[in-house]
Amino acid sequence: MTISILSLHTYPVKSCAGITHTQIGISAAGLDHDRQWVVVDTEGQFMTQRQYPQMALVQPTLDETALFLNAPEMPTLRISLAKAESEPPAVPIRIWNSDTIGTDEGDTTAQWFSDYLGRGCRLYRTHPDAQRLADPGRVADWRARQSDGSGFPLEHAFGFADAFPFLIANQASLDELNQRLDTQDQQAVPMNRFRPNIVIQGLDSYEEDYLSGLRIGSMMFAVVKRCARCPMPNVDASTAAVGTEPMATLTGYRQFDEGVLFGVNAVVDGAIRGSVLSVGERITATLDI
Repeated sequence: MTISILSLHTYPVKSCAGITHTQIGISAAGLDHDRQWVVVDTEGQFMTQRQYPQMALVQPTLDETALFLNAPEMPTLRISLAKAESEPPAVPIRIWNSDTIGTDEGDTTAQWFSDYLGRGCRLYRTHPDAQRLADPGRVADWRARQSDGSGFPLEHAFGFADAFPFLIANQASLDELNQRLDTQDQQAVPMNRFRPNIVIQGLDSYEEDYLSGLRIGSMMFAVVKRCARCPMPNVDASTAAVGTEPMATLTGYRQFDEGVLFGVNAVVDGAIRGSVLSVGERITATLDI
């Protein structure tokens, strides 16, 4: 079967709802606007659905001028995409063990999130000078395994995603998970529980475990790591209710030394200015078997 892009997704504000696209711009930093904003509490900790599941109901939309955010019983919040006339102050931000910098989106935005989440917090955008890099060790290991890997860039700067600019998931793997849920009289779950950027079709279930690379047009995606999952897929993205599935079932058959695995992380080369990805594009896959 032909391998192709089934769907494309971005999550402009880290841990808030996503946007589904038929076509989207792409750079080495990820899909356009993906996780370019993060909510940080008054203690300097970034906030996610792990502690604040209601973040799942913050729905973003974008046009050419602004990011718009809507949430239950909240007015629409507009955040301009225009660049500041002068260099904005750089605020230190840590995402897990990775340090970066952001720029504050102001008091009105901070109050909106504080009112909605019931805790003092502020929203930060990726600072223009931020140089947070995807794990160079992982990229170096990938390059060493490839016969022609030396020409692949070692450094890949990105925004506020957990560790890498791309999360790629396989529809067949979700189908198998849902079959297992069905045999236990559990409801099927949609792919948005796993918050991928690129969903592919045409592979067997969990064949993504063995991917080395994906070529899409002139772009080469280096698959550098299998993705270990936290409990966040247990948050229902449509209601913010927290349950035990699908992670209980997934843990039963996808537990490895690295953790409970679903999806793979990647970096890209060849995404020049103006590059786009589109649903339906064919993919040439390289397996590392």
